Amino acid sequence: MTTALALTSSRRPDGVTVLTAVGEIDMSNTGVLATALEQESGTVVVDLTGIEYLDSAGLSVLFSHADRIELIANDLLEPVLTISGLADLAPVHRG
Repeated sequence: MTTALALTSSRRPDGVTVLTAVGEIDMSNTGVLATALEQESGTVVVDLTGIEYLDSAGLSVLFSHADRIELIANDLLEPVLTISGLADLAPVHRG
């Protein structure tokens, strides 16, 4: 069974893509996240403030794009991103 994940894409006035994720990111839906990131070129801001759960499969997708993403994290995810080491590779902002 696939876990609920909603992704919406928008552009900031400077042209940078913002990918907003709401729900949960786990191994059942990381393909959707990976595809969304792969379809964009350049820097992508990934807004994770609406994410309630992020497992290692989701982290793996984010790690594979760490050289071109910026993350906006809620208080729940910020420690996970830091402990995993992702915050050392991609900027993490509080949302």
